[in-house]
Amino acid sequence: MIQCEGLVKIYKTADLEVVALQGLDMKIEDGELMAIIGNSGSGKSTLLNMLGGLDKPSAGKLLVDGNDLLTFGEKDLVKYKRDTVGFVWQNNARNLIPYLTARENVELPMLLRGKHRRARAIELLEAVGLGHRMMNRLSELSGGEQQRVAIAIALANEPRLLLADEPTGSLDTKTSNQVLDLFRTLNRTIGITIVIVTHDPLLARKVDRVVQIRDGKTSAEMIRRVSYAEEMALLDAESARYGTESHIEYAVVDKAGRLQIPAGYLDLEGFKDSNKVRVEMEDGRIILYPPEARKTG
Repeated sequence: MIQCEGLVKIYKTADLEVVALQGLDMKIEDGELMAIIGNSGSGKSTLLNMLGGLDKPSAGKLLVDGNDLLTFGEKDLVKYKRDTVGFVWQNNARNLIPYLTARENVELPMLLRGKHRRARAIELLEAVGLGHRMMNRLSELSGGEQQRVAIAIALANEPRLLLADEPTGSLDTKTSNQVLDLFRTLNRTIGITIVIVTHDPLLARKVDRVVQIRDGKTSAEMIRRVSYAEEMALLDAESARYGTESHIEYAVVDKAGRLQIPAGYLDLEGFKDSNKVRVEMEDGRIILYPPEARKTG
């Protein structure tokens, strides 16, 4: 569904350049439910905006559902944003029109596309658990209910890709879990690819793969050991085979053989005062040594 190769994004002002992405590589499979995490300024929201057609890379390769976004003109981008991708924002004001009912909010994207499909709007609101609230205006809905309406809006034109930018950032823990469970249900039932940008560590337990971005590059991936449903069953039986660790973490090696060492590793004695390491092959393993370390034994 998504292929990023050597993705670079540079923001320029009169006398300043900010490099948001510097050679990012990433692939996302069709039908995958995954999360992108990283500190503020790591480049994750920049990446999401480019996947959504809201911003263009400065260099590199970006393919989404077979579309080369770097070659798109303005008309192509409008069609892509209307037909291929749906967006859910943390700030509901970007998704919702306050003086319309929930049903009218969901109908609006279809009307803008030249179609009036009230049955589709009702079906979507029922799918997100709001069939009984479709005639309510936003002031009559809770924050979690508003976010569910926003998800229904994002699905109105049957996109192939759903992007969510901090969708639980303004919600309490219980409501966040409900929204994340809804993403899992939608992913499983309609097969839509879902990419979520988040700071929420609880989300790692809800998705199958987590990609960490650091300094504008992919630095690590966490891949689920067992399916979420299997894990919940194991926990209910108090016999979780893998303890509290639901994912395995992998460092990422780019096409040039460069590796981002996980944060904290290079704070160890011998590493923290140098920008060099010794790399050696031993018994089929790649070993990193501090620059002055001497092997013993």
